[in-house]
Amino acid sequence: MKKLTVLLWNFEENGRNNPDKRRRAHEKLLSHNPHLILRQEMAGANADGNAIMYELEAILGLRGWLGHGSCTAVFADPRVFQTVRELPAAALWTLPPTALIMRYLPAGHDAMPLAVASYHLNYASPTQRNLETEWLSTLADKKWTTPDGRTVRMPCLIAGDNNSYPAPGVDGDPALPVLDEIRDRPHRLHRSLVGPDGSRVMDTRPDETLRTAGLEDVARHRAIKRGDKTAVARTVNACATHGPDARVDRFYATAGVLEAVTDMDVIEVPEHISDHHIVRLALSGDHLADVLNEQQSPLAALQRGGRRTSGAA
Repeated sequence: MKKLTVLLWNFEENGRNNPDKRRRAHEKLLSHNPHLILRQEMAGANADGNAIMYELEAILGLRGWLGHGSCTAVFADPRVFQTVRELPAAALWTLPPTALIMRYLPAGHDAMPLAVASYHLNYASPTQRNLETEWLSTLADKKWTTPDGRTVRMPCLIAGDNNSYPAPGVDGDPALPVLDEIRDRPHRLHRSLVGPDGSRVMDTRPDETLRTAGLEDVARHRAIKRGDKTAVARTVNACATHGPDARVDRFYATAGVLEAVTDMDVIEVPEHISDHHIVRLALSGDHLADVLNEQQSPLAALQRGGRRTSGAA
């Protein structure tokens, strides 16, 4: 497979119980020919025997997995991805993630699977967000036994609404809000924490926690390594109460998956549809297959070493 498309979207309250809005929103997702979709705010998708979830599967033509509490979901093309294990989330979550171990079928049956998750960090508490992020870091530490009996660490790709900010310093990234300029006083608390000197600073801790664990912010990586400013475009618009444009919706990946990335952008969505934009990630399917086969055996790694796609990462 030459190109693999992954979409991230927090679709506001799953359309607020408006079937026509929900259908049109998911037809918009389908128009981008996704192989994998990581969704947040799945409100109501578990009602009446998961009826809405099955409705969305039919619209998208993809298989879906709905996380606990109907907060998040993963949709995947069954010709491309096959789930081999569902991962339970710790009880600490406010909005539980959907976390899966998935096989990338074009890589072959004996290839390494990868950990995939759609998540939504807590809205109101930076303390809770940090706990949730520390749990997410464990997805970069999942092990798999190879056909020759070795235990190796699986690659990982996760994405979601972080309700917090990326660390500053990347050219083109939206600037951090100025705390005192956020009109809504509770929101100042929700998006900040007490820094080392005792003053409040904007919350970038989830981003720093994930990157410490080896889960790189894919957009940041693209902007720094490729000078790609489109990767760090806003994912939510400025508003009077919450402050300026921000990039709260982000993809994170471990090194192997990161090497397969070929493009990234943000598809803007009108505010009457959702308060978040769609983030689109493109990967070289052939390169990803190579990554997932590298640890199959030492011989396979040597044989595949010359096949890497130079345009990736």
